[in-house]
Amino acid sequence: MKSFKIVTLGCRVNQCESESLAVALREGGWWPAPETWPASLCIINTCTVTGKASMQSRQAVRQAVRANPGACVVVTGCYAQTEAEVLARIDGVDLIVGHGEKHRVLPLVEAHLAAVGADDGSVLLPEAGSGPPKVHRSDVMHAREFRRISAAPSGRRARPSLKIQDGCDAFCTYCIVPYARGRSRSMPVDEVMASIQQLHDSGFREVVLSGIHLGCYGRDLSPPTDLASLLRRIDDEARIGRVRLSSIEPLELTEEIIELVAASGRFCPHFHVPLQSGDNGVLARMHRPYTREGFAAVVLKIADQMPRATIGADVLVGFPGESGAAFQNSLDMVRDLPICYLHVFPFSPRTGTPAAGYPDPVPVDVIKERCRRLRSLGTAKRKAFYNGALGRCVEVLVENERDSETGLLKGVSSEYLTVLLEGGDALKNDFVTVAVERVWSGRLAFGRRADASPA
Repeated sequence: MKSFKIVTLGCRVNQCESESLAVALREGGWWPAPETWPASLCIINTCTVTGKASMQSRQAVRQAVRANPGACVVVTGCYAQTEAEVLARIDGVDLIVGHGEKHRVLPLVEAHLAAVGADDGSVLLPEAGSGPPKVHRSDVMHAREFRRISAAPSGRRARPSLKIQDGCDAFCTYCIVPYARGRSRSMPVDEVMASIQQLHDSGFREVVLSGIHLGCYGRDLSPPTDLASLLRRIDDEARIGRVRLSSIEPLELTEEIIELVAASGRFCPHFHVPLQSGDNGVLARMHRPYTREGFAAVVLKIADQMPRATIGADVLVGFPGESGAAFQNSLDMVRDLPICYLHVFPFSPRTGTPAAGYPDPVPVDVIKERCRRLRSLGTAKRKAFYNGALGRCVEVLVENERDSETGLLKGVSSEYLTVLLEGGDALKNDFVTVAVERVWSGRLAFGRRADASPA
């Protein structure tokens, strides 16, 4: 019984890569095990962006080993790339696969199963899987080729991500990602267009363009290009109905991109722009290449061009040396800018980064209190964002699964509102104009089809 499970931690790019792995496994004759069943193959796609993320990755590996007794256990992702030696000490792990070999997971699994006499995918005997795991890992810092992955995701996701860029050239002082994924590498423009066409032909109505450092797209290609040029070509030639951008750095969210999105009916008016800190001193120690003033200018430019655009931000709280005044600068900046929602992260020192050895650490209890205050502000911002949609009509892409609690259809608007509405299954995976009639807790909007009569 060639059954598999994939456990994914971390960013949207990891999710995209896990979906690609699932496609390859299905094409290789494997089938996804139900959530409550043990599988004969379990893949854990790890994250290591912080010390806490590394801990959660180790926990996920141990949980997978316990929940899938005798299975072939494969660990891949960023933590597998940077800390293979730590993972190798976890009992029950069979293969550790770094980023450079992630595209080879299926043949590596098949070779391993053949070597232990379980090439039919059956559950391994305990003695067959004993011994140290095999490590497949190369130096990603020398990688220059973008590894194309499938653009036809598995599962029931209505809004798939398409990874068009990998790696990072920023080297922020708190971040291990450049060492885990290597330098920036881009999918060639023609391949991006072909992948979007493939998604359209597979029945998808929206695609999310994703990358580790999305704003660097195209700089490594020959001839070099940039994200704005790619977006113009997508707007001119793509047939898919809606395109959304994932997180993009403030200085790379250029006026050209903002104006293009504002003028286009294809791109979602939704921007996620990492802030990390609203204090210039902290930003400098983080090695972030902008100031609070520069960040504010970008956000205000978006709001000026698109008054109803949704703007989200990341904030990292408790970076070494963050004083009370520095934190207040972050709090004031988020309060004063037209930011709609926040992702708040406590600083967690990551071994191997410069910031892990910085002096003046912020006490844990202080970090927790600052996170609480910032999250409270983020909740208020999100509620105001949802309340601002009351009485308006929004275009919603209905998901393929109904809301589990209410049984109503569930979808996402171009502005990134989660919307529930009544309707038949024929509306799934389709665009519907919805009049928003009420909101709940700043997290859900309820509405009816704008062309339907009230009950």
